[in-house]
Amino acid sequence: MAKQPSLTSQSDDFSAWYNELVYRADLVDLGPVRGTMVIRPYGYALWENIQRELDAMFKATGHENLYFPMLIPMSYFQREAQHVEGFSPELAVVTHAGGVELEEPLAIRPTSETVVGELYAKWVQSYRDLPLLYNQWCNVVRWEMRTRPFLRTTEFLWQEGHTAHASEEEARFEVRQMLDVYATFAEEFAAVPVIRGEKTEGERFAGAVQTLTIEAMMRDGKALQSGTSHYLGQNFAKAFDIKFNDVDNEQAFAHTTSWGLSTRMIGAIIMAHGDDAGLVLPPKLAPTQVVVVPMGRGNDEAGRARVAAEVERIAGALRGAGVRVRVDARDANPGAKFYEWEQKGVPLRVEIGPKDLDAGTALVKDRLAADKTAVPLDGLVAYLVEALPAFHDRLFERARAFREERTVEAHTFEELVAGVERGFVIATHCGDPESERAIQEATKATVRCIPLEGISAEGTTCVHTGRPSGYANKVVFGRAY
Repeated sequence: MAKQPSLTSQSDDFSAWYNELVYRADLVDLGPVRGTMVIRPYGYALWENIQRELDAMFKATGHENLYFPMLIPMSYFQREAQHVEGFSPELAVVTHAGGVELEEPLAIRPTSETVVGELYAKWVQSYRDLPLLYNQWCNVVRWEMRTRPFLRTTEFLWQEGHTAHASEEEARFEVRQMLDVYATFAEEFAAVPVIRGEKTEGERFAGAVQTLTIEAMMRDGKALQSGTSHYLGQNFAKAFDIKFNDVDNEQAFAHTTSWGLSTRMIGAIIMAHGDDAGLVLPPKLAPTQVVVVPMGRGNDEAGRARVAAEVERIAGALRGAGVRVRVDARDANPGAKFYEWEQKGVPLRVEIGPKDLDAGTALVKDRLAADKTAVPLDGLVAYLVEALPAFHDRLFERARAFREERTVEAHTFEELVAGVERGFVIATHCGDPESERAIQEATKATVRCIPLEGISAEGTTCVHTGRPSGYANKVVFGRAY
């Protein structure tokens, strides 16, 4: 196993570092169609762990899974004007099938609000039929011009929740509840600190009345939108005739929501935690939480057999404790193995050789630590089990501290311009879309969100126009992926 050359350092070229790492850590490969990716087993195992944890959280809040077809009649999109305008540039359309031209072209779903609306109109007749609390795990296609694995690809995997409610109050509760689910997942499973906020009018989902978002800072100071939850009002209900008899036997339109999180979360994990040596994976989602490397060379077959037996004992005990463990007994140089598992971001590595057995210890290498620790064999399993949640806490705190260090408050436009060079800027904005566009043209930064819990903007004026704040709180500006 030849050692690969070092990754480009983050400080030299963060984009190059990312592009090299996703391939060298065996997360993805290029697909045969421009902008598509093949998710390799290591990357897919990470997605499966994300999916499993999120799915349990969705079901705990009363949601059920279903599945809608990926082909959607083009006429469905034309019923909601803002929606079709927002997605038209990204649509991939099927015009021929079975050797003939179709009477009506079919869009490959970029999202499913339209086909969901068509079916919900059939399923909802009375207030007793509500709420509908459904989610689907699927792929979508958006014809992106500039692509990057996990962050923006022509085809990607995600979940999309679609709910219908009898009242605005219920629907808005759903929208906030699911945003909180995403934020809890990001912080408690992915160890990524996020800001919960609302998108400005210009950044809302096409056709939505309100879009809530979680925004995370990557290690180059840029923002990544990592999950969104949308209140659609009655826009889609009116477009698709989702109406019902209410408690007073009067006809009413449903209030609908949608919310989604995609394989972009893998990109967030890579860029929020990775370093110049490679990935650093949060233990709760890492495909391998502990890798055990048996040591020993030469003709000492008896020594290797002793080590193999002890390694299997330890691995079995770890599996019994619910730890995802891998034994790397390949016939390869130990240094090459260490390099590979460090690059793949495994939280904990254990080395055991004949000399370690004689000493009654094993060497443990923490992915966040520079040095190895000698741990008694009789307490090794307990040590590793306890070390995993501690690793998560340190990883989260490191990311939180990094974000805090890269976040400033600006009171002038000059301070805003300087601040977005390094990270997030908290400032007052008037809410004028034209001002927002002008700021983006001048700085390449956008309003990432209006924090739901932030610094009050009462009595303050916009850093760009000098007009009174258009929002209750100061907003977060940042450059983004």
